[in-house]
Order: sequence, then C-alpha cells, then structure tokens
Amino acid sequence: MNDPHVWWYVTRASGMVAWALLTLSAIWGVLLSTRVLRKIDNPGWLHDLHRWMGGAALLMTGMHMISLMLDSWASFSAAELLVPFAAAYRPAPVALGIVAFYLLAAVQGSSLLVHRLPRRFWKGLHYTSYASVLLVSFHAGWSGSDASAWGYQLTAILLILLLVAAALVRIITPGPGASPRGASFTAREPSSSAAAPSAAAPGTGTRAAIVRAVHPLADGVVSIQLAAPDGGALPGWEPGAHLSVHLPNGVDREYSLCGDPAVRNSYSIAVRLAEPSRGGSRWLHDHAHTGQRIDISGPGNHFRLVPAQRYLFIAAGIGITPIKTMIESLPASKQWELVYLGRTRAAMPYLDRLESKFPDRVIVHARDEHPNRLDLAALLAARSAETEVYVCGPEQLLSAATDLVPARRLHLERFSPSAMRNSAEPARAVDITCGRSGKEIHVPAGVSVLHALQEHAIPIVGSCGEGLCGTCEVRVLRGTPEHLDSIRNEQDKNIRGIMYPCVSRSLSATLVLDI
Repeated sequence: MNDPHVWWYVTRASGMVAWALLTLSAIWGVLLSTRVLRKIDNPGWLHDLHRWMGGAALLMTGMHMISLMLDSWASFSAAELLVPFAAAYRPAPVALGIVAFYLLAAVQGSSLLVHRLPRRFWKGLHYTSYASVLLVSFHAGWSGSDASAWGYQLTAILLILLLVAAALVRIITPGPGASPRGASFTAREPSSSAAAPSAAAPGTGTRAAIVRAVHPLADGVVSIQLAAPDGGALPGWEPGAHLSVHLPNGVDREYSLCGDPAVRNSYSIAVRLAEPSRGGSRWLHDHAHTGQRIDISGPGNHFRLVPAQRYLFIAAGIGITPIKTMIESLPASKQWELVYLGRTRAAMPYLDRLESKFPDRVIVHARDEHPNRLDLAALLAARSAETEVYVCGPEQLLSAATDLVPARRLHLERFSPSAMRNSAEPARAVDITCGRSGKEIHVPAGVSVLHALQEHAIPIVGSCGEGLCGTCEVRVLRGTPEHLDSIRNEQDKNIRGIMYPCVSRSLSATLVLDI
C-alpha cells in the first residue's frame, strides 16, 4: 500500500466494477420483469442475484468514493464527493456520479423495506435505477483521467444505448397484468401468510379484493378468483407463496398461491370443504359469489423453491396447490417427479392438467385405485441423494418424510400445527420489552405473547394464531425464545433471530423484541 499509485488503481477498478454491476443489475431486472430468464432456472434465486448485483454495485461505489479521498493525486474531500458541484474538477460529470450514488442508495434501501412501503412508491423509486445507470455512464465516460480516450467514451455511449434498448423492451413487452389468465392459489383450512398492501387499512396489512368468478374444480373443491377493486396489479409473488383471506364471518384462513407468478391482475383460490369445517371453507363454499368483497393480506413465503438440478415433489390432496406452481415454473432442463396422493381421482385438483402436460413425470396414487399405502421409503431410496424433496399434505405424510429425508434436502408445508410443537414445560409468565419504544409488557402464563402485545396497542399483525402462517414474525434482540411454531426449523429461526409470538414463548424471564 506504499505505492503512491495504488489508490488510483483501486479507484479506477472499483469504479468500473460498480459501473458494470449497476448496468448488469438494471438489465437483469428488465429480463426478469419480461420473463426472458424463466427458461434458464427458478425465479427465486434469479431475483436474489438481481438484488445482490445492486448491493454489490453500491458497495463498490462506496469503495470508489473512499479511494478517491485516499488517492494523493485526486485528493477529493468528503464534501466534494457528497455534494453535487462542490468539486472543482470536472464539476458536471462528478455531480452526475454523486446523484447516481444517491439514487442507487435509495433503490437498495427501498428493496430492504419493500414490505413496509406502498407498492406504487417502491415501484416508482425502483425505476430510478435506469436514471442511475444513465448518470453513471455519463459520469464514467467524461469524468475520469482517461475520459478523453475515444474508446472509453464509446463504451459509455454503447452502455447507455443498451440500457435505453432494455427499457424500451420493458415498455413494449406486455406486463404480467395484461395476461388473460388468472393466477391461482389454493387453500387449506390453515396454512401461511404475510402482508403487502395497496388499498390497505392503516396498520392492518389488509387490502380489499373482489370475487371475480367461482367455479367447481374437483369433488369438494371450488376455485374462487379474486381481483383488486380497480382491476389493477396485485403484489407479486414466487412459487411456494401464500396469502391470508379475512372472511366476513371473522375467520382468517391462509391459502397457497398456485398460478403463474407473472400474472398480476388476479389471484384464484381453490378451497377444499373440510369436514368438519371450522368456519373458513364452509363459508367460502356457501357464500362466495361474484362481486363480493373479501379482505386479503400477503403474499408471504416460507416454502421457497431452491435452485437444484433434481426435485421430488410429494403432494396429498389439496397439498398440490403450491407444488403445482413450482412444477410449472421450472425450466425444461430440470429433472423432477411428482407423486400425487388422494382419495379418488375426482377429488384431486389439477390432476388432469398435470397428467396431460407431464405424462412421464407424474405418479398418481389414488386410494380407490391403490388400496395399499404408498411405500414412501422405497420411493425415496430409489432417488438420487442430491434430490431436493418438497412435501405438502397432512401431518402423517410430513412426519414420515421427516423420518426418511435429511433435513438439508427436505422442504415442508403444513396444513395444521405439528404435534411435536408442544412445550415440555408448562407456560410461564414473561416480561416483554419493546426495543423501539421502550414499553414494557408483562405477559401472564396463560396469555399469548401476540395477544398481550396487541392488547397494549403494539403494532404487530397476526392471522392464523397457530404458528403456521408467519404473519406475526418479529425479531428478537435479547433473550431466548421458546419456538413452538411449525414454520421454520429451529436453527433457521435462531440464525435469523426471529420468533412467532402467536404460539411461541420464552425460555428466559425477559425478551426484548424489535417492535
């Protein structure tokens, strides 16, 4: 680091890397939104890569700015790097770079707060990334010590034209909402949820939806299509996501999204009538009709499709709903099989569709055709040890899969709380401290932590009340929670530092929560 030119090299290298990453991130975002990349791989990690490139661009920009202050030749001050037109050296191109930095920081910051910001505000702010790339290109082409080189400026002009072309493709390509098909999601009596509104009631995370169509899907199953009251776009989602439905009878239920995530102008839920019903499926079967208003919240996702080369999907009954979306999102290059279990073929939603589209990949085990129970151990033993296994269905199926598949390869979605989620100790009182407001709340032994927080007007939303949906997720700042939910595995929750207070409690006398 004694070489007087070292910071000049760091400055140039970090600036060029930041420029390349920012441009690539913007173009990658266009390709994602126009679904060009769907043929490559699963959408989840492609979105993560898009976010990573933007974050890395911001990090390299910070390094670029710091090295400009340390470079003895450039010797910029902090004010010259943070205030437009404060620098005497090529003030206009430098100012463009500073403005681009602030835009990039705003876009990345909004991405971290996407679930807390109004959708339209976040989307509008996100589009400024195009302006950021344009400004950076002009900055890079006309502010550096080698800016007079025609090749360098030509590169800047070519990248500007490439971005303009990508933006035009995005404008010309029909948006997801223009598709005539409706996205679908299917329900079980309880499952999972989150929040992300547009016409939402303040502090509730809910939004209004209108029933657009109702029709039978299978024996005991109806499909209910929902849309925004103004017909506009609904929040985006990825395979495995879920939605909460808040019914007029006061019952909340969670449903898996199971259509095409690119379709943004409607959702559809497929609801199996549970016998006995606890009020959710019965109400929807008896009362849902075209034009009716139903409040919803979400989507959220605790059942993500991870990138892999081989998948085995096992679905039982209505458990096909998140699995169907995952299957239809996979590119042709992926290897996968579906084992679909049910009472009868007539009661198995989407069976005809899946068999006709993927005749060589779907194994059907209807109980009226195969009275013997499926040999799950033999099925799993015949598959590669590198296969990712996704299971959605009743607790008996999930328990069997848990005993046979290593945790690192197993992904589960539950309809009801796990029987293993009971505490070995009787519930005891706990003192909760709200880390943001400093408010202290005593929670008696027989009271839910979530209920106690809501009783004291703490702004935290819940839905299922059973540790299934994840709506009430909260960060733990201090203390040791006792995890009694059925959402994530213990290690994952501890690494993330989160808990679900609708059912979970505390192993320590006090908990400090980030609320």
